[in-house]
Amino acid sequence: MASQPVWLKASSIILGTFILEDVATVLAAIAAKGDQISIPVALISLYAGVAVGDMGLYGLGLAGSRWVFLRRFLTLPSEEQARRWFSRNIIGVVAISRFVPGSRLPLYTACGFFRAPFLAFSLTAVGATLVWTSLLFLLALHVGGWLLAHQGGWRWAGIVGFVLCILLMGRFISHLQRRNT
Repeated sequence: MASQPVWLKASSIILGTFILEDVATVLAAIAAKGDQISIPVALISLYAGVAVGDMGLYGLGLAGSRWVFLRRFLTLPSEEQARRWFSRNIIGVVAISRFVPGSRLPLYTACGFFRAPFLAFSLTAVGATLVWTSLLFLLALHVGGWLLAHQGGWRWAGIVGFVLCILLMGRFISHLQRRNT
């Protein structure tokens, strides 16, 4: 990967955020710690990919609101009532969903569906992304650095375990939330 052009590395990270953003963040941090990519390029690529993905979810919801044939499959509150609620609570909804596993897809598409204010949505999504992605990147940079330095031949098994831990913790928290609702 070290010999690849910077634009290809950045594009790979951006694409990775569309698939599994937390895993892309961890792998980008480990690549940065291993001098495969610079930290600024890794972080900018992560921020760009996550922000574009978030805006895409909003757009998906907006597009869904315009296809009348889909509405017959949905049980929804009155559109005006939901629009008012999302407009009043947009910052809290977006900020909280960044940190609650499994909530972004339904909440961000609902924001688009009910036409919550896009500027407030996007600014909050970008701000929450900067905080969450930076924290996860720093954690992965620290843990990944330790794994690369101390685990010798087993370092890749440790990195895979760390990535699985991040994935499984998100799924576990999401499962607990569904059980409690």
